[in-house]
Amino acid sequence: MNRLAAPLLLIVPLALSAAALLLPLAPLRGPDELARLILVELRLPRLLLGLGYGAVLGLTGAALQALFANPLASPDITGASSGAALGAVIGSTFLGVATPLAMGASGAAGAALSLLLLFAVAGRRPDAATLLLAGLAISLATGALTSLALALAPSPFAFYEAFDWLMGSLVDRSLGQAAAALVPAAVASALLVRHSGALDRLALGEDVAASMGVAPGRLRSEVVLLSAVAVGACVAVCGAVGFVGLIAPVLARRLTRGHPGRAMLPAALIGAMILVAADLLTRLAPLGRTIPLGVVTASLGTPIFLWVLLRMRGRLAS
Repeated sequence: MNRLAAPLLLIVPLALSAAALLLPLAPLRGPDELARLILVELRLPRLLLGLGYGAVLGLTGAALQALFANPLASPDITGASSGAALGAVIGSTFLGVATPLAMGASGAAGAALSLLLLFAVAGRRPDAATLLLAGLAISLATGALTSLALALAPSPFAFYEAFDWLMGSLVDRSLGQAAAALVPAAVASALLVRHSGALDRLALGEDVAASMGVAPGRLRSEVVLLSAVAVGACVAVCGAVGFVGLIAPVLARRLTRGHPGRAMLPAALIGAMILVAADLLTRLAPLGRTIPLGVVTASLGTPIFLWVLLRMRGRLAS
């Protein structure tokens, strides 16, 4: 890794974390008890979710791009994100779920069902292409069902509540909600990191990887399962946030000279930085207005996504 990049990957997240806790400063100048409530009850859960959710998106994005040998792969392709979104929308619009924790449970149930469907469609020993296509099909189907559920929402209030959640947000989450999302995500991510060496060997080809002790079929199933659990847990609490899992691995691989497995931890740090920075930008909205987190990440990610596409097209043309 570049000597300059390593300290930056530590310093920048710390600086962004301090900014996320302290900005804006004005509310912290009030009574001590009010300042403590703002810091501990409002800003700390928001920061923890930003760091954790961003890291999960970066880490799982790097693992999936290494698995499918495709820089356009992202956590969305497992169907877990869209499944979690569908579960939360159905819970809020048709089952009367109102509290954030219950809505998160609905999202987790949707992610779990999508995952079961993925393996049912892909079969017991799926290859990379089958998993990729099955995940895309499930994402498209659950996305369409989510749109249908919104169209059939019984009241405008239910529609706007579900729509707001779908756009992604870290606002008004409690420490309990942060723990509900980040504990299972951290366990799944830790298990996923153990596969970084195997993913590096897989980049040499399945036959070579198999001769080095890697079981490609089992590796594929475990990486997809762990990615879906980690992302589904975060989506269930914070809503769907796009592009971070796509662009963070692309930037990380430039720091690791193209090694896909070694890029996982740098991608996690870059993902955390992107999401915390995007959340800071949402605070610039005019008073009484909100900027959805997903809109900011899409605005940041679209130029990089187009850059990756143009590079791929240039590489194919040469």
